[in-house]
Amino acid sequence: MIKSADFYFEGGRAGVLLIHGLTGTPNEMRTVGKGLHRAGFTVYGMQLAGHCGDVDDLVRTGWKDWYASVLEGVDRLRRDVDHCFVAGLSMGAVLALKAAADRPDDIAGVGVYGATFRYDGWNIPWYWRLSFLLPWFKRLNLFQDKTFDEEPPYGLKDERLRAAVSSSMLGGDSADAGLPGNPWPSLAELIDLSATVRRQLRQVRAPCLVMHAAEDDMASVGNAHLVMERVGGPAKLVLLHDSYHMITVDRERREVIRESAEFFSDIAAQREGAAPQAAR
Repeated sequence: MIKSADFYFEGGRAGVLLIHGLTGTPNEMRTVGKGLHRAGFTVYGMQLAGHCGDVDDLVRTGWKDWYASVLEGVDRLRRDVDHCFVAGLSMGAVLALKAAADRPDDIAGVGVYGATFRYDGWNIPWYWRLSFLLPWFKRLNLFQDKTFDEEPPYGLKDERLRAAVSSSMLGGDSADAGLPGNPWPSLAELIDLSATVRRQLRQVRAPCLVMHAAEDDMASVGNAHLVMERVGGPAKLVLLHDSYHMITVDRERREVIRESAEFFSDIAAQREGAAPQAAR
């Protein structure tokens, strides 16, 4: 059964849509959301279709369903704010970039946290190089009951936090900490999504704040460099040196909040300043 885990914090006329990752939950964005709300933003921590339930709930959906959730989130937030930003973690970052490419008039800036176009971090096993076969397996209906089970450190350098999250995740509360493994059909969807968004990166004109762990255990910093090299608008890269993949909850979460609040605030201020000139 899918639980509702999203959150909405009313604030100022600049708002941020926060997008969690594959098999994740809005809770992985909640700390950043609270920090941005304290900085004056309206914040919507959305829930992707098929998430916060069981494996069957997830595999009944695909990346187009997840992306439809993002667009619904953008539309909901846009009703309440003048400046709409999107920020995502892992696969959520990829979805945020696609939204910016497709809806340039609606999105003022993008927070790209631990972007995952490919799982190639130091904790990913060598055989994962064959993951390009997963979309073919899905089309041929092969191995569709398999999962890629996550291993410690679960994207977390903070050992105490890692113990708490792994206990909750392995305890079966997917609405709290997500699923403990990635179903192969869902990973196949992520591969198709990643290929689609790679082709669209030049269309991303909104300013991007690209934040990534230098020692990301799941997605190497090469994913961040891919974004920096290909997006069509201005981009700022911030590497974090005391975190793993889950930078929104790990040791440098306050740095994520600070950088994001400053980045989005500057853009909103520039847009406010340009508005009177545009009217003349």
